[in-house]
Formats: sequence, C-alpha cells, structure tokens
Amino acid sequence: MRFCRSLSLSISLLITLLFISSTRAATIDITNNCAYTVWAAALPGGGRQLDRGQTWTINPPAGTTGARVWARTGCNFDGSGRGRCQTGDCGGVLQCTANGQPPKTLAEYALNQFNNLDFFDISLVDGFNVPMDFSPTSGRCTRGIACTADINGQCPAELRVAGGCNNPCTVFQTNEYCCTSGSCGPTNYSMFFKDRCPDAYSYPKDDLTSTFTCPGGTNYKVVFCPSERSLGKTELLLVCDV
Repeated sequence: MRFCRSLSLSISLLITLLFISSTRAATIDITNNCAYTVWAAALPGGGRQLDRGQTWTINPPAGTTGARVWARTGCNFDGSGRGRCQTGDCGGVLQCTANGQPPKTLAEYALNQFNNLDFFDISLVDGFNVPMDFSPTSGRCTRGIACTADINGQCPAELRVAGGCNNPCTVFQTNEYCCTSGSCGPTNYSMFFKDRCPDAYSYPKDDLTSTFTCPGGTNYKVVFCPSERSLGKTELLLVCDV
C-alpha cells in the first residue's frame, strides 16, 4: 500500500510538472527600431522608455487574455513617472495600467486558449501611430504579421492628427464605424487601412483575415518601425503546423 501510494504521488507530481512546463510564461521582446524615442506600453507589463535599438522584455503568464502592446510617441515624463504623450497616452503615467488613447498601432494577444493555442493580431481599430512587426520567435510558427505602410503620410485629412492617423470611430462616433450594436461591415475608411495593411484589423469585426495562431508556449517579438531586413517573411500570411 505504501509503495502504491508513493507511486501514485510520483505520477501526480510528474503530471503537475509537465502541465506547468507546457503552460509556462511567454517571452515577448519589444524593440524600438524607429529613428526616434518611443515609450513602449504593455498590458500586462507597464511601460518603458526605449531609445533607438533598445529592447524591453516582458513575460506574460500562460492564460493571459486581452493583452496588448503599443508605442507611445511625443512623451514627456517627470521623475515620478507622470506626464503626457502625443499618441498612445495611458492616463498620464509611464507605467500603464489602462488602455492608451488613440491613435495607436496595437499588438493584441491571448495565450494558451482554445486547443492550447495563442491568438495574436495587429489592430488598427484604434488608428495608427508607428509601423509594427509582431512575429513568433520560437516553436513551429515561423511567419508573423506586419503593418509597415506610410499610413500617417497618406492618412485622409479628416482622420489626421498630430503624430498619427485616427480610426473613423474615434472621429465620428457612429455605429457604422464603431460597431457598437447590430451588424457592421467594411467602410471606405476601413478599406483605407486594409489596403495598406491587409493582415491587420481594420474595423472591429474584421476577424477572418486578421487573427493568427501559434501553439501555446511560443515566444514573440514586437518591433516598432521594423526595417525591411528585420521583416524577412513576416509580410506573408502566417501558417502554423498545429
């Protein structure tokens, strides 16, 4: 009986250890490749000033949902971490605990979800401020997604603001653009974003062409202003062997 009990405990411990190892935290490297300083923001994670070439690494736990990473620009913070940003501001603090203000290019992800898959995307539903690459760096997923078009330079006049390009919901506040109730579909404004960044969300219900998956346990990188060299194959549609 003691031997059986010990064997049972050993098997239970092994199963627990295997479960923990298969649901470990992800590593996400956030790199600023822009020619200017950005103030990276992450929920969960907080915030960090990144000069050109600097990287900030976060480790969101397995099971994380509703997570996001974005760049803030034109920021000025005092020694206590209080200030303001021209784009992406999150309540006037360096360490973000709330979503940032539009316009901002947004990386979104949820870890270890249905079938132990990670889900990730680039969203322009909050507009655009800096080009972005969001790609896996480990495991069987080898292709990521990117939005590198000159959206700020080509932004329609009615959506243009200092430092970025607003989405139409922020400007017009109507169901047609915000999808707050009932059904909604593409608009001329959403197509402006989609034509330039076909793998990114262009309006709230743009799911079919904008959500990507990797096996749980994959690590990732988010690069602001990715160079052509760092993009590699990331402009192609992501395909996973799952």
